[in-house]
Amino acid sequence: VQLQASGGGLVQAGGSLKLSCAASGRTFSSYVMGWFRQAPGKEREFVAAITWGGGTKSYADSVKGRFIISRDNAKNTVDLQMNSLRPEDTAVYYCAADRTAKLSLNEYAYDYWGQGTLVTVSS
Repeated sequence: VQLQASGGGLVQAGGSLKLSCAASGRTFSSYVMGWFRQAPGKEREFVAAITWGGGTKSYADSVKGRFIISRDNAKNTVDLQMNSLRPEDTAVYYCAADRTAKLSLNEYAYDYWGQGTLVTVSS
C-alpha cells in the first residue's frame, strides 16, 4: 500500500483545512486508517483513526469536536476535516494504514505511512 497525503497549507487561527490521503492497493478497504502529526521539536502523536467500514472513529482529546475523519473505500481515500484550527495544530500531518482490523492509537501498530503534509496555523 502506498499513501499520498495532500491538502496542507497556511491558515489563520479559527480557519479550516481538509487533508486527504490517497491509497493504492486493492486491500485498502480492509485497513484501519489513521492520521498522526509531528510538531517541530516534538514526538509524533495520534490525531484520529477510523475502522475499515467507518463505523468506529477515535480522536485525540486535543482535536475532539474540531476534527472529523472520514473515508471513501470506493475512492481509496481518507480525509481529515480540520475546523477551528489553533496555532498548536501546526505540524506535519501523516496518514497511516494498519493491516489489522483493530483500531489503534499507537503509531507502531501502523504498517504503511504517507510522506506527510505541512499544516501551519498562524495566530
